[in-house]
Amino acid sequence: MKIAVAAANGKEGRLIVKEALERGMDVTAIVRSANQTEAKQVIQKDIMDLTKEDLQGFDVVVDAFGVWDPSKMNLHSVTLGHLADILSGSHTRLLVVGGAGSLYTDKTHSLKISETPDFPKEYLPVANGMGQALDELRKRKDVKWTYISPAAVFDPEGKRTGSYTLAGEEFTVNAEGQSYISYADYAIALVDEAEKGNHIGERISVRK
Repeated sequence: MKIAVAAANGKEGRLIVKEALERGMDVTAIVRSANQTEAKQVIQKDIMDLTKEDLQGFDVVVDAFGVWDPSKMNLHSVTLGHLADILSGSHTRLLVVGGAGSLYTDKTHSLKISETPDFPKEYLPVANGMGQALDELRKRKDVKWTYISPAAVFDPEGKRTGSYTLAGEEFTVNAEGQSYISYADYAIALVDEAEKGNHIGERISVRK
């Protein structure tokens, strides 16, 4: 399987590259600056400079882009939209490292957790920015996309346990009432989805 990881130098991007390489995949890191991943094959370009030709021949492209600057939240939509445009009509699947704030509180899908009174205000900009990107992606019928939301606590330093729980559009917790996933276990879930391709055109979520 040929897989490309955009924004591969980020913490999650690097772990996705590592996980895919350990499974024997043909991995290309797409990075804006010098490659910091374990990948030997590299495309050094800004996401917005990528072309249709750059992404030809890949089975899966992973969008691991993220930004925290409140003034740049529109970049989630802009960069994801660009990737979708250049993959439009192709057989290449697009897997998106998403956010948790857009998960719904229950099966009615009438309220997102980012809209609840207790949602931390400091996370609202990124929740809204990533949520808007998802809303726009849902309109695309020309791209084989899957959006993968992590748990509420998304831990960059957490251990790789090798296990996770796959869920859907609703916010869920484990038996201890926790919504948690480490970056390393999230990478396992994403690469599993890359291999299986079971949720095309869907948003799914993962937690411990």
